[in-house]
Amino acid sequence: MDSQDIAQETPPENVFNAPSIHQDELVMGTSYTHHASTPDIIKNDISRECVLGVDEAGRGPVLGINPLYGENVDQADNAPAGPMVYGVFYLPIEQHRCLLAEKYHFDDSKVLTPQVRSNLMQALCTSGTDLHESCGWATRVMSARDISSAMLKPAGTYNLNAQAMDATIDLIKEVLAQGVNITEIYVDTIGKAEIYQKKLERIFPTVMITVCPKADSLYPCVSAASVCAKVTRDAALNVCYQSTRLWDAQATAPNSIADAWGSGYPSDARAITWLKENMDPLFGWGNECRFSWSTAKNMLEVKGNSIRVDWPDVNDDEHATRMTDFYIIKPSTNIEEDEAEDELAAWYGKPVSESVF
Repeated sequence: MDSQDIAQETPPENVFNAPSIHQDELVMGTSYTHHASTPDIIKNDISRECVLGVDEAGRGPVLGINPLYGENVDQADNAPAGPMVYGVFYLPIEQHRCLLAEKYHFDDSKVLTPQVRSNLMQALCTSGTDLHESCGWATRVMSARDISSAMLKPAGTYNLNAQAMDATIDLIKEVLAQGVNITEIYVDTIGKAEIYQKKLERIFPTVMITVCPKADSLYPCVSAASVCAKVTRDAALNVCYQSTRLWDAQATAPNSIADAWGSGYPSDARAITWLKENMDPLFGWGNECRFSWSTAKNMLEVKGNSIRVDWPDVNDDEHATRMTDFYIIKPSTNIEEDEAEDELAAWYGKPVSESVF
């Protein structure tokens, strides 16, 4: 990432705290979904055709609210930070371009300045505005902890692309379940667009679906979804960062996330410096960090003075400890006691031998 991209990805200090910010879940590192209320003009007319856009924010960072590595992701632009946020945005088809593009000038959230994104989100969440009265939206916050846990499963990874696709499908299903008549869906692609589109078409056969690169620059509803996801992520990063400052007994941590984490990407020196200065040798970091990113893994396993932990194999029967090994058997003093059985084993009975039959 160049310096301009880093500046665009760095959360602003006074970002709007949308209703999609659930502080308790963010601090605990728990993934969650937030749905804004369905607008009355849509809820009161179930036949009204609507268009829905899908986009994400925070796919790459190592710190903050962002997801783990998946296929077709350039590791050089991925840092170990926080949750990734998926957003969906819907409104009546007849208002798609005139309201979003012509009046409010929605565009890819990475093109809009952080303050413009924040202002648009605030207008969307303010009762009485035409955005609030006509548009619905929802976000899925995928925590760094849950992303990493899925990516590091010993029995097979649940990669970032699969997690992102499932989040998209669940959000669309939830909007449809509210009775919204979605007839067109536009999605900014992950992986190969044609494969992604065919999967969505199998799941939603009655909806016209378009999946393509740069959809956030082509379709206003995707641009609006991008803004919802990005502003939610920016505010969530601030919540995560402020929670880490509570553990700073000497109060030496910067007040601003921009001065500490920066953008959260590994190409941002502020993020790497913070990781190095705040790594616990045993636990690494907290819920804000994606341990499955190579940046964090290398720092823990290769470059850092971390403590190695070897976990026993639960399937290793040869060295398994029996429950009865913890019971002390009194030494026998006669033949009868020599033939005495383990009290616990006798209580449950003994296996039947073949001789019985």
